[in-house]
Amino acid sequence: MEESALTPREVVSYLDRYIIGQNDAKKAVAIAVRNRFRRMNVKGDMREEIMPKNIIMIGPTGVGKTEIARRLAKLVNAPFVKVEASKYTEVGYVGRDVESMIRDLVDFSINMVKKEHTRRFDEKAKTNVNRRILEALLPRDAGASQQKFNPIANIFQAVAKSAGVSGFEASFDSGAAESQPGVENEQPSENGQSAYDKLKKMLDEGKLESKMIEIEIKENQMPLVEVFSNQGLEEMGLNMGSMLGGIFPDRKKKKTVSVADARTLLYAEEINRLIDMDAITKEALFRVENNGMVFIDEIDKIAGVKETHGPDVSREGVQRDILPILEGTSVNTKYGQVKTDHILFIAAGAFHVSKPSDLIPELQGRFPIRVELKSLTREDFMRILGEPKNSLIKQYQALLASEKVELHFEESAITEISRIAFELNATLENIGARRLYTVCEKILESLLFAVPSPDITRVSIDGDYVRDHLGDIVKSKDLNKYFL
Repeated sequence: MEESALTPREVVSYLDRYIIGQNDAKKAVAIAVRNRFRRMNVKGDMREEIMPKNIIMIGPTGVGKTEIARRLAKLVNAPFVKVEASKYTEVGYVGRDVESMIRDLVDFSINMVKKEHTRRFDEKAKTNVNRRILEALLPRDAGASQQKFNPIANIFQAVAKSAGVSGFEASFDSGAAESQPGVENEQPSENGQSAYDKLKKMLDEGKLESKMIEIEIKENQMPLVEVFSNQGLEEMGLNMGSMLGGIFPDRKKKKTVSVADARTLLYAEEINRLIDMDAITKEALFRVENNGMVFIDEIDKIAGVKETHGPDVSREGVQRDILPILEGTSVNTKYGQVKTDHILFIAAGAFHVSKPSDLIPELQGRFPIRVELKSLTREDFMRILGEPKNSLIKQYQALLASEKVELHFEESAITEISRIAFELNATLENIGARRLYTVCEKILESLLFAVPSPDITRVSIDGDYVRDHLGDIVKSKDLNKYFL
């Protein structure tokens, strides 16, 4: 769906289908998405002056921070990457520098736009693939042969025989007779065309998929100098193969594969020939610069009091490296320079040990919108189990339906599961909705092991069933023995 078709209310309504609660966070991201559309409609120089309002989400794990950003990216069909702040190191030290998140975003956008262009040429590419496969099975010029034997019949009948198809021999008897000495062959090309058409019909019906053929495809060349390339060059946006690709001409190689495998190889080659990579790159870079979204998770892991011993290469140094990207800079990629001025950044962190004020002041100022996500209650757990479009209960029902088992959860079971999950979060670490995965997996463990079975066609889970499978565990003092 395009951003232009989305109002803030529609965005929130869409997110409500997958995420329970957290209305403040939903409203914040909905407004941010709509503001991007509004900015594109602003005329003149003012458009460039309007910057996105980056968002920082603060809340415990498992309350929906990542899911909000992920669902939002799917909704607006925008380039989106999720990164972990703790994986980056300061520039000059071993590890990934923060600019790599922009390069990842560009790669994502290139693949997204390439898939869209691929769909446009899908039918034409498939037509070309079938033509090349037919040429490998039966060359078109074979029908012009005037030899004593009929090569078309021989080739075609061999293919038909290998495919388990009979009844075509008679159609070539007249062609073979016409090729005999003393018999005038007036229309040899018609026989060849007839064979070609029949073979095409067999190919369309899928009767030749296991037939082995020889095809000619481009050879993927890896220049010897690629041995000397390393991660550093890649991170700088350089690619030795691309730089030297023009020096090494394209070479083709012959390969014997089945028709099914040939279809895959030839399709990729035909698509690469039909699409315009320059146009794809241009469109992808435009989407990154104007619609790109970067979700920086675990930003609290790079916050905190600076250590007094050794260089702080993965905390304050990383924060300072992120600053220019948030403010707006140009990042070199292998597809060209990318400006980050209008990329939307959404950061998230639990901040159990540290607090948002532990981030350096300059970084705090780059996230003007702060949203606090609330811990989940027992009522939230009940809604999470039943309401979302892809709720956990619906997932288990779909899994067991594949084994022809009908799974039903009584209201008492949902209430009991929610109570146990809430108590475990309060007693142990609060891992939010992820606790439901642990609880449900333990409840259904014996059932998932028992099926398929002719004796099990319908299972109803109620409160007593839940207590029977989890009662002793919940009462146990050593809860860590059972739940991670």
